[in-house]
Amino acid sequence: MRITLLLPLCLFLVTGCHHAPRNVLGKPPRGPQYSILSIKAGTTPPQVCLRGVMIEKCPVAGCWFRLRDSTGVIKVDTKAAGFVVVNVPVQQTLTVAGKVALDGDDVVIQASGIRY
Repeated sequence: MRITLLLPLCLFLVTGCHHAPRNVLGKPPRGPQYSILSIKAGTTPPQVCLRGVMIEKCPVAGCWFRLRDSTGVIKVDTKAAGFVVVNVPVQQTLTVAGKVALDGDDVVIQASGIRY
């Protein structure tokens, strides 16, 4: 009798507390998150994390994408990190970790990892 009561309770606890798996490409992003505005203003450390929505990506190889948060849009380059975002859907919310860099006059992020 106890087993018949305990078994469903244990199954409920195991499945009820289960979190949906997150997909990670590259190194898992960790650390405080910064806004795109603060990154472009130059008030952040060189290594940053940020969160936003992918609004565009490289149509050929998925080697870059544009990320939007409530403060702006920034280009994120994934080539040096060794992963691409071909299978990540546009309009997906992402957390990105990477290094702030310049591409001509534009501030960009050289990604080290993303979570979606």
